[in-house]
Parts: sequence; structure tokens; C-alpha cells
Amino acid sequence: MTSLDDTSKVRADYTAESITVLEGLEPVRMRPGMYIGSTGSTGLHHLVWEVVDNAVDEAMAGHCDHIVVSLMADGSVEVVDNGRGIPVDEHPSYPGKSAAEVVLTVLHAGGKFGGGGYKVSGGLHGVGVSVVNALSSRLELEIDRGGKTYKMSFADGGNVEKALEAVGKSSKREHGTTVRFWPDGTVFDETDFRAQTVLERLQIMAFLNKGLRIDFRDLREGKSSAESFCYSGGIIDFVNHLNSSKESLFKKVGYFSAAEESQEVEIAFQWNTGYYESIHSFANGIATIDGGMHEEGFKKALTTAINKYARSRGLLKEKDDNLQGEDVREGLSAIISVRLTDPQFEGQTKGRLGNVSIRSLVERSSNERLGEWMEENPKEAVLITQKAILAARSRLAAKHARDLTRRKSALEGAGLPGKLVDCSSKSAAESEIFIVEGNSAGGSAKDARDPRTQAILPIRGKILNVERARVDKMLKNQEIMALVAAIGAGIADDFDVTKIRYHKVIILADADVDGSHIRTLLLTFFFRQMQALVEGGYVYVAQPPLYSTRVGKSKIYLKDDAAKARFLVDNPNHKEEFQRLKGLGEMDFDELRDTTMDATKRSLLQISVEQAALADEVCSVLMGEDVELRRRFIQTNAKDVRFLDI
Repeated sequence: MTSLDDTSKVRADYTAESITVLEGLEPVRMRPGMYIGSTGSTGLHHLVWEVVDNAVDEAMAGHCDHIVVSLMADGSVEVVDNGRGIPVDEHPSYPGKSAAEVVLTVLHAGGKFGGGGYKVSGGLHGVGVSVVNALSSRLELEIDRGGKTYKMSFADGGNVEKALEAVGKSSKREHGTTVRFWPDGTVFDETDFRAQTVLERLQIMAFLNKGLRIDFRDLREGKSSAESFCYSGGIIDFVNHLNSSKESLFKKVGYFSAAEESQEVEIAFQWNTGYYESIHSFANGIATIDGGMHEEGFKKALTTAINKYARSRGLLKEKDDNLQGEDVREGLSAIISVRLTDPQFEGQTKGRLGNVSIRSLVERSSNERLGEWMEENPKEAVLITQKAILAARSRLAAKHARDLTRRKSALEGAGLPGKLVDCSSKSAAESEIFIVEGNSAGGSAKDARDPRTQAILPIRGKILNVERARVDKMLKNQEIMALVAAIGAGIADDFDVTKIRYHKVIILADADVDGSHIRTLLLTFFFRQMQALVEGGYVYVAQPPLYSTRVGKSKIYLKDDAAKARFLVDNPNHKEEFQRLKGLGEMDFDELRDTTMDATKRSLLQISVEQAALADEVCSVLMGEDVELRRRFIQTNAKDVRFLDI
């Protein structure tokens, strides 16, 4: 019990001097995750997006048509644009400081605030390039404006090294901004940028900004490459790109746009012969992965327009029920891009657009323009309607199959598959399920597991390729139904991630070609039918090692050939042989436990979806019908694999 005297002492110690005031960029240095999400690879690349977004804002404002992004040999990143150039005159609120210095050193400073600099702009938090400066060991700024070139540099997290000064007449360009930064190795877990990640983001930016040319250069030793993106068709080209790995229902890509004083929308769409909708929406160039008002407006108008057309042409009879949204969107690839003055982003990930006014604009314009497009393109309209009617029949068949499954489960009790070896824990947060190919591997895994938290589900062979199958066919597949029952959260539109029985769903397959195929089939199923499971970070791939060797009396395991090579570099005098480990079904249970299942020793690869449009494309390429496209993808990406130890 605290006495009165003790309490007074505590209070006396807690004075104004106890309050820490973080000035300038100090808050960013102290809590980087609050500003860029993490200090891992995602946060590192976020630095690039902040600088590029500023250049794209200039493009959206009509002042820039060329951006060059370079990964430099010294580990820095350089972003060059031919926009107006950051203002260099003194800022009225900061006497003695140029506007350029304020933008680089003050949080929430920039042309995006107050409405004077940009009508629309990207970026979620408005912290922009000042955060990049704060998290860099060095940043160099070069501005061409008013016929002169100005330079400034910062060091050690945003401290001014050289003040802004004019260094001569502009020679390279009339106007523009160059930002070059070196990420701080004391802040980030890694400072090695992944070229493919940058390329994918830049390509989407080019699609969303018609006519904007974005050049990419990788100037690092051993990685030299260059690529350029410029799309005269804008989001029409984006839809063609999404459907390049699929069989289009017809060649035409539909397109329309509409605008009001403070907001505008453009939409491109095309159907393919597949069974999944691929609607991707953006607001001011930001991917709204959780949709929002603009998606809602388009989807409602699309369903109305196709039902109206089907009735007017007699394709739907009076006694027939209306087509539902999921019917008309089967096989649809669409891009919805809106620009608005004051975007309101909602949700935990800021991935949903909440502006009610944009829904009104999108729905109104879509109702009008979709009807016009279908009247002008009757062959395509009939194909769309006929596909939707077939989808409706499949939906009803799938509903019947689900109802049968539910009734059967109710009669059987919990409804869990008979081959599931469940864990005893009832807490989903601590529970894991290993999906294992084959009964023999399942037997080893059963003996190697921790029975309290680890469940085992053996599956037989390769599951159905769901990229080429409707839901009704899936529901007749025993292996898929076993997966659905074990995870316990439903499937497709019925899937509810809050009901999952395990917070780690781990794919455990051999490290050979067949094992890779099984992993791909399972990942395609999860992405297409349980997407929230993947987006929530609940899906993992186990990484059984390929080699073992003896060091003294101990046996050590090496994940792959690269790990083996690193081991030999570190241990040049190692004389023991390396054993190539057997398949999972041939491993002793203790070996499987020590290498793959023991949470204190194993290595897992966590599956995540950072760009839904790219994930959609990868699924279509790997699991679709185009063999040549798949071969090119594998040849390009086979060596670009990263692992996460968990």
C-alpha cells in the first residue's frame, strides 16, 4: 500500500520535464512503423512509393509526362521527374527556410494540403518525402525551376548538410525534381531493393496515368536491367494486360468516363471465359483493395443494366428470377479509377474509399453508359448475358450442393473430415493445421506434431485446379470439401475469416516438381475461394531442408543449394558428406519434427498479397490455359524467391 508521502513523491517526480517533445522528424526516427508500416522489405519499398507518388501527382495535375526511377550501384534510389519542380522561394510560415526545405523536413507539409498545389493527389497519410528523408542516411535534392538549377543535401535522418543554393543555369531540363536517397541501414532490417517489386508498382502507375512514361533502371552490379512503361490506352491497356493470360469472351474492351467539378471516373471492362471476377479499383492512383463506394456504384449499375438488357431481348423470361451480381460478374476483368479532391480512406488498412458522392457519380454514369455500350455492341451483350445465365444455373447447383453438405454435416455432428487428425486446443490463435500430401507423410507428420496445437490433414494427390472450375464442380471434390470442412469458415462468398479454426494453415509438400505443383494448386484454391485467408496472413508454406551434414557430433540441416554454398564458404575445411534428404513420407518422424514442424527450429514462408491485381494475374498465368505465357513467367521469376523464418 502506498503512503501519502510516497504518493506525493511520485507526483513530484512527474512534472513538465517528464513530457518528451519530439520535434521535426524525430517521431519518424523513433517510431518508423507508424509511418511506413514496418522496417522490413515492405517499409523499405514504401520509401520509393512516397517519392514516386509525388512525381505522379505532378503527372495527374498535367505538369509531368516522364519519370525515371533508378536503383543505383551504391544502394541509393533516384527518382527524376519533369514536373514543375518543388518551389524554392521562402516559405511564409518558416522565415529563412525555403519551401523545398520545409517539404523535406516538416511532417504534413506539401502541395497536397490546402488545395492550392494539387486538385487531386495520391498518398494516404500526407507525410510524404519528409519521412523518406527522416529514414535515410543521406538525401540529395536537385530542382530545375525558372531557368536555374538548385541543390540541397541532408544527412543522418534529415539534418541539413548543405542549404539550398542555385548552382547555375538549368542544362538537363527546363523544370523538374530529382530526389536521391540512401535508406538508413540502422533503421531497416535490409536495404536491398527488389527490382520486380518496384517494376510491378511502376507498371500499375503507368496504366493508371494514360501517356505517362515511366523508365526503370537497375544499375546495381550483376543486376543491370532497364524497362520502360507508357500506355496510350491507359486502363484499357490495363484490362488487356489482366486478360492476356485468359481466353477473352470477345475482343472489345469497353470503356467510359465521366466527370464533375471535383471528381471524375473512368472504367474499362472485358469478360473472359473463366469463372472469377477481377475488379480492381483505385482512387487517386492508390489501390483500394477493400473496394468502397466507387466499386459499389459500378457493381449495382452493372447488375441493373444486364438484367434490363436480358429482359428487353427475351433472354430472361418473365418467370425467371433476375440475375444476381455474382452471375453478371463471372469472368469480368475491370478497372475502376477515380480521382477526387478529398478522398476518404477507411478501414484498418485504409483500403476502402468512403466518399458517398463518388458512388453517385459512378452509379449514374455506369447506368447510362453501360446501357449505351450494350445497345451499340449487341453480339458482345448477348455473350455476356448468356454467360451470366449459365453462371446463375451453376450458382443454384452450388447452393444445392452446399445445402446437402450442411445437412449431412448436421447429421454427422461436427462435420469434420474423418482423416483430419485434430489438435486438442480450441484456441484458433495458437492452433495450426498442416496440409500434407499422402497418407505416409501424414503418418510421419502425425507422430512429429505437437498434439496440443498442431493438426494434420492428409490429402490424396493433386487437388482440382479451381482456376478452371466453377464452385458447383468444386463442391463435388472430396479433397476440397475436406479442406473446407477442416478450416471451418465456408467457401467463396460464404467465407468468413473470423470463423477459421486455425491461424496458421501450413502447406507441407515435398521439395520436388510434384510438391511445387501441389503447393501451387492449394495456393490457387486459397486465393480464389478463401482470399481473406491469404490477405490476413494465415497461409504458410513449410520449408523442409534439402540437405543434412555432420559438424562434430551434431547434425545440421541446410534449406537449399544456396544455404549449402554459404555453409561451405563459412566452413571451407568441412569434410563430411552432405545427405540429400528424402521425401516427407520417407523421413523419420523425429527428423520431420526437427526440420519442419518444431516451431523453434522450422522455417516457414508466409504468403501475402500486396497487390491484388498482380496476384490475380499470377494465378491466371500459372493455372490458366496459356502454356507459353506460363513458361515465360517461370523462366523470368524462377530465381526470384524469398523466404521468411518464423
